Amino acid sequence: MAEIMSPQAAADLDDLQDQPKRLVTFMAFIDRWGVLFLVLLMGILSYLSQPDFFLSERNLGNIFRQNSFYALLALGQFIVIVTAGIDLSVGSVMALAAMTAAVLADAGQAWPVVFIAPFLVGLGVGAINGLGLTKLHMPHPFIMTLGMLFIARGATNLISGGVPISGLPDQVRFLGAEDIPGTHIPMSLLVIIITYAAVWLFLQHGRSGRHIYAIGGNPQAARVSGVRVDATLVLAYALCGLMAGFAGLLLAGRTNSGFPAAGTGDELYAIAAVIIGGASFFGGRGTVLGVFAGVLVIGMLRNLLNLNQVPSFWQQVAIGVVIIAVVAFDVFRRRIAASA
Repeated sequence: MAEIMSPQAAADLDDLQDQPKRLVTFMAFIDRWGVLFLVLLMGILSYLSQPDFFLSERNLGNIFRQNSFYALLALGQFIVIVTAGIDLSVGSVMALAAMTAAVLADAGQAWPVVFIAPFLVGLGVGAINGLGLTKLHMPHPFIMTLGMLFIARGATNLISGGVPISGLPDQVRFLGAEDIPGTHIPMSLLVIIITYAAVWLFLQHGRSGRHIYAIGGNPQAARVSGVRVDATLVLAYALCGLMAGFAGLLLAGRTNSGFPAAGTGDELYAIAAVIIGGASFFGGRGTVLGVFAGVLVIGMLRNLLNLNQVPSFWQQVAIGVVIIAVVAFDVFRRRIAASA
C-alpha cells in the first residue's frame, strides 16, 4: 500500500521542488539588472566619498572623456565575444590608428585624410584577424589576435621611430577633447551614444547582427541553417578592428598626439567591461546597453579610487577581483540553468 503523505510533508516537498525554480528566477533577475545595480552602487559610493566633487561638471566630463575610447574598444570586443571569440589586439590596433593619424598630421596631410585613416587602419587589421582565423583554420581566436597584438605594436613603433608625435588637426581635437558647442557635454559622449545606438540597431535588427548571435549560440546549428559562418566571423572581427581604429582617433584627439605605448593592456579593460556588462565568454548573449554599463562600472570604479588617491596598482587588483567574481557568476548561472 502506498504511504500516505501528511499535508505538512507534501508542502515541504513542494517547497523543496520550487527552490531550484526560485533560484533560476533570482539568477535571471541578477543577470538582467545586476550591472545597473553596480553602476548605481559605484555612483553612491563615489558621491559619499567625494560629495562636493563627484557630481561636478568637471568630474563627470572627465569620466566620459577618459572612458570614451574604452567604450569603443569594449563595443568592438563585445561583437566578437558574442561569437564566442576574443580579440587581444584591440589595444595595439588603437595605438597604431592613433599613431597613423599623428604621422599623417605631422607630414602635413589634410585633415580629412588624418580623420579617415584610423578607421581604415582598424578595419583592415580587423579583417586580417577574421581572415586569418577562418582561412588559416586557427584553433582559437586567441592565437591569431595575440600575434596581431605584437604585429600592430611593432608597426606602431616602426612608423613613429619609437617616439611620440604631437600636433593633430583642430577637427580631431574637437572630437576627442572639446565640448558640444554651447554646452558642457563632451563631444566624445555624443559620439559614443550615436555609435552605440548604431551598433544596437545592427545587432538587433540587421540580418548579419542576428547571425553573429546565432554563431555564438551554436555555430554548427547556424551553419546548417544557412548562415555563412566564416564570412560573418570576418565581419565581426572587421567591425571590432573598426571600433579600435575609431578609439585611436578619439585618443589622438584627446591627447593631441600619438605615442607608441598607448593602449598597452587596454584590451583587458575592454574584455572586463564586456563581461561585467553581462556578456558571456561562451558566446550568444549580451546587450549593447550592458556593455555601456560595464564601461561605466570600470570608469566609475577607477574614478572613485583616483579621487581617494588609491595607487593605480590597487586599482588593477580591484578590477581583477570584479572580473573573477563576474565570470564565476556566469559559470554558476549556466550550471543552475542546466540543472533546472
